Amino acid sequence: MESKVAPDSRTNHTAIPARPDLIRLGIGILGIGTSGPLIALSTMPISTLIFWRNLGGSILTAPFALRHRQWRERKGMAWSVFAGMLLALHFLGFFLAMRWTSVAAGTAMVALQPIFAAMFVKFFGGHIPSRAWFGMAVSFLGVLLVTGVDLHISLKAFEGDIAGLISAALAAAYMMAGSKAQESVATTTYTSVCYFVCAISVLPIALSSTVSLYHFSAKDWWIVAGLIFGAQILGHTMFNNALRRVSPAVVSLIIFFEVPVSSLLALWWLGQSPALLVIPGIALILIGCALVVLRTRPIELAIS
Repeated sequence: MESKVAPDSRTNHTAIPARPDLIRLGIGILGIGTSGPLIALSTMPISTLIFWRNLGGSILTAPFALRHRQWRERKGMAWSVFAGMLLALHFLGFFLAMRWTSVAAGTAMVALQPIFAAMFVKFFGGHIPSRAWFGMAVSFLGVLLVTGVDLHISLKAFEGDIAGLISAALAAAYMMAGSKAQESVATTTYTSVCYFVCAISVLPIALSSTVSLYHFSAKDWWIVAGLIFGAQILGHTMFNNALRRVSPAVVSLIIFFEVPVSSLLALWWLGQSPALLVIPGIALILIGCALVVLRTRPIELAIS
């Protein structure tokens, strides 16, 4: 049974997570790190891949959610449904980025998520320290460098960068909605509803395709299984669980490790290495994001 935690246990951004949560976060990094390379390896249509990945994740978490019997928590359910819709849009952008540009550049763009979260907070009247804005400027320079190089390489790579940027904004909105949902429902309840809504949201797109919903090679189905158990269960769900006890700022910094993990796996599995000038751009993006997270109070970022 998942229990409520005191609010201040998640707002101390100087505390090192307890060993169980460090293990969860480490597993989470490895889980989400496999996502980009697996998406790039798959030949399944994007909407179909999103559908099966999230339906599988929902089915696996549903038995644990049923024990909590929280389906009548209207506020939590509403936020979970909204988060699922945002997750579907985020995945459409992220999957396109993995197909159109390099895994390294695409995951670096999505790592801009904390910056978009801070901007949303500012839009809704929150305070963002001036030093955090400096971090945003550093990341923006990195974005200009990466997109400039990719545009020189090909228009498709540049479009992949833009898809990654949009995906980062949607990821920030999705996580903020998820934070609201988990104020009144357990993580397993939230994830089972969120993943199911995400799957149903992209199903009309998948059905409108001329490609069958289930006639694919064994390789593609193994990739789907890898995304469900790796990126979805060991990635997203582990982070959502840890965020009930760990500062959002700490988790945001740890998530940055997805970029090198995905990049190394892409090099190993796909023989894919980013253009030389893209590497300093990625470094600027991550440094800028780190400055934003470190200079902004975790409760203001509201990332979950």
